[in-house]
Amino acid sequence: MKKVFSLLMVLAFVMAGMAQGDGSAAAQPKKNKKVKTPEITFETLVHDYGQINQGENGECEFVFKNTGKAELILTNCRSSCGCTVPSWPKDPIAPGKKASIKVKYNTQRVGQINKTITVESNAVNDRVVLKITGNVNPKPTEAAPDNNSGAPWAND
Repeated sequence: MKKVFSLLMVLAFVMAGMAQGDGSAAAQPKKNKKVKTPEITFETLVHDYGQINQGENGECEFVFKNTGKAELILTNCRSSCGCTVPSWPKDPIAPGKKASIKVKYNTQRVGQINKTITVESNAVNDRVVLKITGNVNPKPTEAAPDNNSGAPWAND
């Protein structure tokens, strides 16, 4: 009786092991081949305009490099606000090559700048968030001309 019980226990363990995998080569884990993938690396993730005046140039540029082993393709660049417009390269960037994303901020808007640009690509780091900061001051008022200067009656 003990022999039958022992045999049934062994059989149960074998059956349990087979239920977890079918024993075929397809069920065995495959060795990972090194896959060549692109990687995007920016020189900086933040551009600070500092203090600028209303109507001044609101353009900046984010330079990046494809530090991966395959062509990098930017699929989308979107800003957090309509006042910030990014433009990006549409052609693939070869490994080791640099390119840039140009950003134009509407400096007619007075106040703090705190906007983001989300860059989407086929890179391992497929989503990168860039940021622009600063402050737009109201346009300086021009000095009014002196009322007494140049008028013929002013010297009386």
